[in-house]
Amino acid sequence: MRSPRRFRRTALAALSVGVLCAVAGCGSGGDLTAKGTTGTAEAKDVLLQPLAAPGPGPFTESTAGAAPSPSPSDAPDGKAPPVTRTVHPVSGAAPGLYGGTRSVAACDVERQIRFLTGDKGKARAFAGAADIEAVQIPGYLKSLTPVTLRVDTQVTNHGYSAGTATAFEAVLQGGTAVLADSRGLPRVRCACGNPLKEPVVVGGEVAHRGERWPGYDPARIVAVQPSAQPLTSLVIVDDDDSSWIERTAGDSGGRDRSPADPPPFEPSDDLLFPPPTGPSEPVPPDATPPGPAPSDPAAPETPDDFGDTPPQEPWESGMPPGDPWGYEEGAPEPVPEPTQVFPAEPDEPAEYGVPELFAG
Repeated sequence: MRSPRRFRRTALAALSVGVLCAVAGCGSGGDLTAKGTTGTAEAKDVLLQPLAAPGPGPFTESTAGAAPSPSPSDAPDGKAPPVTRTVHPVSGAAPGLYGGTRSVAACDVERQIRFLTGDKGKARAFAGAADIEAVQIPGYLKSLTPVTLRVDTQVTNHGYSAGTATAFEAVLQGGTAVLADSRGLPRVRCACGNPLKEPVVVGGEVAHRGERWPGYDPARIVAVQPSAQPLTSLVIVDDDDSSWIERTAGDSGGRDRSPADPPPFEPSDDLLFPPPTGPSEPVPPDATPPGPAPSDPAAPETPDDFGDTPPQEPWESGMPPGDPWGYEEGAPEPVPEPTQVFPAEPDEPAEYGVPELFAG
């Protein structure tokens, strides 16, 4: 049985590439075309999609389980002013990335199969966007795992129009029902049957279209990246009692169980959004300790005299500054912007860091 520390190190290693990618501004752009998929995913123009809204060009009716309807925010419909946001890459293997209800599927996979295979045009367009053949749709969908997103997630979505699948960038609201593959990537949005791919993420200002939901924060968006190895199961959070569930890949919940080796943190801990860390607060001028009083010139110094305590070296001052989950590498100057994500400390393997994945 793995030790909790080794588990944490292994888990954080899965995230380290994504974290470093966020710092470096990784992302790709350009046309996303494959097997008949047309259109360009505009990374500078992102559609906000509430969890139950079908969105433009749905492939099918909704096959998602019952979910509360989101309340619109005060933001006007249409094109919102450009905003600077932060998208945090995270491994699809991260425990707690997805949620669900024990022994209950977030999507009706069999119904999804019937919808898609019943329309040859949509089946061809869906297969093209999913990089499979139309005859493979039933087996492909059955290989996916029905879960729900626990945080707002950017994806490349695909709408159906004039016999083709057209790509566009979208942020799916936390709580959205999806089908995830064996690398932990969301592949189908169950509210509309649309195929999904990894997002095109660029830095700078982004125009967000559509309806903003309460709690939406452009600095708290994730982009799921494929796990290093295929997954035999996903460790998700039970939405009913906030406990851990291990759901077998490709299973609709019938084989759900509690993990034999659960993560060494609580489901409520935030693993995805590390708080920014900065240098220690400077000592106020009036708090500077006075220098030693001048010695009596007639009194020679002896080994028994005690002067002021010499300044401590960094390693003598006790615990390191900041949160032990932080990704600080020393004390860089100038102080990074508060929305940056920091790379793992260089002296030991990266671990899942980041407290509070949906506190409360």
